[in-house]
Amino acid sequence: MPLPISLDGRVALVTGGTRGIGRSIAERLAAAGAAVAVVARKPDELEETRAALEAIGTRAITVQGSVGDFDVCRRAVRSCVEDLGRIDVLVNNAGVNPFMGAIVDAGPEVVAKIFQVNVQAPLVLVQEAWRAHMEEHGGVVINVASVGGLRPGPFIGVYNVSKAALVHLTKQLALELAPGVRVNALAPGLVKTTMARALFEADEEGIAAAHPLRRLGVPNDVGYAALFLASDASEWMTGQVLPIDGGISIAGGLLA
Repeated sequence: MPLPISLDGRVALVTGGTRGIGRSIAERLAAAGAAVAVVARKPDELEETRAALEAIGTRAITVQGSVGDFDVCRRAVRSCVEDLGRIDVLVNNAGVNPFMGAIVDAGPEVVAKIFQVNVQAPLVLVQEAWRAHMEEHGGVVINVASVGGLRPGPFIGVYNVSKAALVHLTKQLALELAPGVRVNALAPGLVKTTMARALFEADEEGIAAAHPLRRLGVPNDVGYAALFLASDASEWMTGQVLPIDGGISIAGGLLA
């Protein structure tokens, strides 16, 4: 019996889907047969991503804007349903971290911005997807959190706290939206993306050596995990947080 990984006939919306982890997730879902709507800020990256997804053999649409603008969130869900017919999978991947340093030094404006994008926007998107399609038809929500949301770490404390809030939001939504909608989260460790570059570029080899698997993550490590959570292979999972971190959380190392 083949594994139930096909997403044929389903529609996914992926925020922050033009690069890094979000791009990998969009490509993995498309390769499994899903039509994909991608939300991101830069028009040129959106167009390139749309073409790449269509080259895989699926339908793809794009929505330009920041999810920190809740009108963009509403427009994204509306466009997904109107143009692709439904929304079966919502991937809340977009995130920001404009502040490096101790949390006691973070000003209220930067804290508000981080929470607006990393916590409030996923909630708004879930609310919109629920009202537009999932309340009646069911679905899957995948929140991209972080291992930094599971235990404290240096350098990016505000970001980590926002991801801890996203982890709890995942569990709360899973409880409230069951049985029709499953809500789970991914908790990546240090993945080689543009956003995370400042955390590893000074000593990539040394940082990788601290991981039991002796390497940093790459976007596809998270993309394939997202495909599992989006598919019927995980149909008895909800409210769970899946760490993807090369083993660093069991090694006692500091988490970025």
